[in-house]
Amino acid sequence: MKFAELKKMNEDDLRTQLNTLAREQFNIRLQKAVGGTVAKPHRIREIRRDIAKIHTLLNQSKNTV
Repeated sequence: MKFAELKKMNEDDLRTQLNTLAREQFNIRLQKAVGGTVAKPHRIREIRRDIAKIHTLLNQSKNTV
């Protein structure tokens, strides 16, 4: 997800997106631990980076208030 797209979201949408990504990350890690193979291994990195982007935006909004 692009940073510009995330900047357009409000705080509630960002938190919802963060929860969705965290669940997806957990499911992928669980698949890897149990089965050993993941259908989209590149998605692990994308999710981790998207979570970091969302945390950055949330911290920026918290610091400006």
